[in-house]
Amino acid sequence: MATIEVKLGINATVDKVWDVISDIDNEPKFWKGTKEVKNISKEGNKVYREITIAFRDQKCMQEVTLEPKKRIEAKFTKGIISGEKIIEIIPNGDETIIHTTWDMKLTGVMGMFTGVIKKHIKSGTEQAMQSIKEEIEK
Repeated sequence: MATIEVKLGINATVDKVWDVISDIDNEPKFWKGTKEVKNISKEGNKVYREITIAFRDQKCMQEVTLEPKKRIEAKFTKGIISGEKIIEIIPNGDETIIHTTWDMKLTGVMGMFTGVIKKHIKSGTEQAMQSIKEEIEK
């Protein structure tokens, strides 16, 4: 498994940050690695969905759990990616920190490329979080 961690401070309240990141249908706007989101079903705070990722337009299934104003946990349940992405919101004085952690690997024969893809995912995560910051602070 590859672990990736990115933290970024945003000059905004937890409420404002949550309003942007919890709109998970809007994920492709910030996360360029996610091309499309298609919700399958919703049960309480869980959303089951299919996403199309930029890597060869592969489709992955996710179970996304929203813990209001705390965290979003996206578990990859089927597809080329196995693992999870967790986005946490941490109040820190006048700012709010977004902490994104990936614990993932590529499945099957693609598993040997996990290390190469790790750099790409880290870069994409840094870019996404910067885009979220710019959206919130504008």
